[in-house]
Parts: sequence; structure tokens; C-alpha cells
Amino acid sequence: MSALARYFKAAGMDVCGYDKTPTPLTGELMAEGIEVHFEDDLNKLPDFVSGDQLNDKALVIYTPAIPKDHREFNHLKSKGYRMWKRSEVLGLLTRGTTTLAVAGTHGKTTTSTMIAHILKASGVNCTAFLGGISKNYNTNLLLGNPNGPGHMIVVEADEYDRSFLQLHPAYAMITSLDADHLDIYGDRDSMVNSYREFAGQVSPEGKLVVKSGADFAMSGLNFSTYSLKAESDYHADQVRVEDGSYVFNIVAPKGTVENLKLNWPGRHNVENAVGAYALCHACGISPEAFRSALSSFQGVRRRFDYQLKTNEVVFIDDYAHHPEELRACIASVKELYPGQKILGMFQPHLFTRTRDFADGFGESLSMLDELILLDIYPARELPIPGVTSQMILDKVTSSVKQLCSRNEWQQAVMNSDARIILTLGAGDIDQLVEPVRNLLSEKYLKQNA
Repeated sequence: MSALARYFKAAGMDVCGYDKTPTPLTGELMAEGIEVHFEDDLNKLPDFVSGDQLNDKALVIYTPAIPKDHREFNHLKSKGYRMWKRSEVLGLLTRGTTTLAVAGTHGKTTTSTMIAHILKASGVNCTAFLGGISKNYNTNLLLGNPNGPGHMIVVEADEYDRSFLQLHPAYAMITSLDADHLDIYGDRDSMVNSYREFAGQVSPEGKLVVKSGADFAMSGLNFSTYSLKAESDYHADQVRVEDGSYVFNIVAPKGTVENLKLNWPGRHNVENAVGAYALCHACGISPEAFRSALSSFQGVRRRFDYQLKTNEVVFIDDYAHHPEELRACIASVKELYPGQKILGMFQPHLFTRTRDFADGFGESLSMLDELILLDIYPARELPIPGVTSQMILDKVTSSVKQLCSRNEWQQAVMNSDARIILTLGAGDIDQLVEPVRNLLSEKYLKQNA
């Protein structure tokens, strides 16, 4: 939503909006001249939509996270304004433009941001609407020249509410088909069918790239596979860690690209880079340009995001909110810091996701040495009787684990002797990142005093 707000602001339009709580991102929007309010109050609506007359020059965009009883939402709807979903607006903006879309249960934010950077750094006239903040550009919106030659648009294709079916990309990538959003789809088969429908909307003259393991649903379509493993059309080879960076080769149908360097942790990100190469090469990016751009990729805010990295303590913040994302993140940390005690603080996101994947959460979080588990962040949902964070805690096998409120975690962090600290989750745990960083800085400064 914030990328769209920035896009229309850059186009010279008056932009304002509502959000549930202030965050660093809303602060950035306000500093850029976009008015944001945090109370569901009709008096807070801007003048251009607050009158009795319908303003046919006003565009109202909402996210499905807005609750159905939201007063401002229902007021605008009752006045006759068409309520556009974010995905519908992206569909309009990308219509008639060469579009590259990245979909998947997880990995899509990282990979779409990586691809946008590679295209931009290689001189492509590229606009990108991203689901996370690129650390290279400190924004989730990259602006190209829509009237210039070779203009392309990169989008993160969100499967929630079947949003990605608004897109008809020339190039597309599917990073995973692990079950998620079952509150919308009902079961995994329905979710997979929607992904197949999305894949069927890719231009026959373009390219579809699918992670090995997710290709079972793509029979009859023209696609290539990618993974870390050799049985894929595009795969990594000779992956090794050198001076804290991953160095590897990519074996492709038309030859091997050697000695690529990724300065961002995680073997899953090496795999993301393999898929990114398959699409970027199809868009005309040479192996040499890809190698150079990849080496300068700095990652995405809240995706394996180092907050502290000293000899005394390492603090990493990550958006992981699905069992497989947690598994990938924690495995990467264990590979980088073998033998070190790891403390993770996790906030479950959604009651339905907690209910549907409690076993998976328990298994993934058991990879931690110590766990601090926060209450569920409800987002758009009402509580479900019997569904609490305790469901997950009971399934975690780590010997040191505890439930904490947002007012109790400080003492648990202070009492731990772990030197590797993780904050994990997609809710409002991001608002604890600065307090955790300050607490850890104070803790280890005192120890060294």
C-alpha cells in the first residue's frame, strides 16, 4: 500500500490514508508529504472526499486487512465511491506494460526486490512495486520512465485473496507452494489451483520459472525449474562461504555462470538468486551484468536484517511468519554461527495460521536454544476460541521456552546468556526492534564497562 501511495504522490496527486498504528514506515510517508492518521474517525477524512458530493477525481484504495466494520471504509462505500483493492490498481498500472511478477508462499519479497535491483543496476528502465523496503534504495518503490524505451514493471504478486489473478505478466516466478492463507482458500488444493491459474496468465512469449517441488501443479504449461539442486533446469553449484559471503556457480541450460557473490546470508537466498538469474537472463541481462549487480545487492529491511553485529552480540530481525520461513532463517543463523546459543523472540501472525500450522511452528521453533513467545497478532481476524500462543509453546521441544507479554520480554532477554538474538514475525513485533537493540546495547556495554 505504501508503494502505491508513493507512486501517486510522485505523480503529483494529493495522497492521504489511514493505518492502525504509527510505524517507522508511516513516519517516512508523512515526512514525504503524505498525510496519515491513525483513528477511525470520519472527521479525519480529507476534504476532497468528506463532502456529500461524490468526487469523481478521487481514487480510494484499500487492503483486505481493513476490518469490515471500519467506519471510514463504510462511509466512503455508502457515498458511492468505488473501493479499489491494491491488487486491482496494480493490475491497472501494469496493463499494457511488460511486467515481471514474483509469486509464492514465501520468498517473493526478497526475490522481487533482488530482481528489481539487478534490472535497475543493469540499466533497465524499471519501475518496481515491492512488498518490503529495499536496503539499496531505502524504499519499496522504484520509478522508471513509463514513456521511455524498454519500460518494465516488477511486482510482488500476492496470493492473499487471489490478488495475483489481477496480473497478466510477461515474466513470472513462483518461489513456493507451501500451504498458507487457508482462511481464504479452505485447503491447499484450492490455493494451488489459484497459483496454476496465475501461471496460466503468463504470456506464451515470456518465461515462467518455478521452484522445483512446486512444479507438480504446472503440467501442460511451458516453464523452467530452479533450485539449489542439480535436478533443476537452473541450479546452484559449488556453494561455499568466503569471508561471510556466499560464492557459487549457476548451472543454466545455456552454460554455467561462475563465481557469483551474494553478500546476504542464507542458502535460501542463494536459491532465490538462481531463480532471479533465470528471469533476468530471459529479460536480456547478461551473465556479467547479473554478477556485478548481485554482488551489490544489500537485501530487504526485516529480511535477515542485522541490527547489531559485534564480537559480543549479534541481533537479527526477520519477517518470518510461516513455519518454512522460520526454518530457513534459523537454519541460516545456525550455519553462520555454529555452536552458538540462539535466542528467538517470535510473534505468531493470525489466529487461523496458528491453528492450521501449530505443529509446523513447534517443529521450526524447536531449532532455537531459547524461545520467547509473544501473543498472537490478530491483524484482520477476531479471536478463535482455544487458539492461543500456548498451542505452539506446547509443541516446542526446546528446554528454555516461555510465553511473554509485550511488557515482560525485557527481563527474559536480560536473563539469557545467548549471544545470538532473533526477532521473528510479521505483526507489530517490528516496533520492538529498536527497544531490543537498545536493551542489548546497554546490556553488553555494562558487561564490558
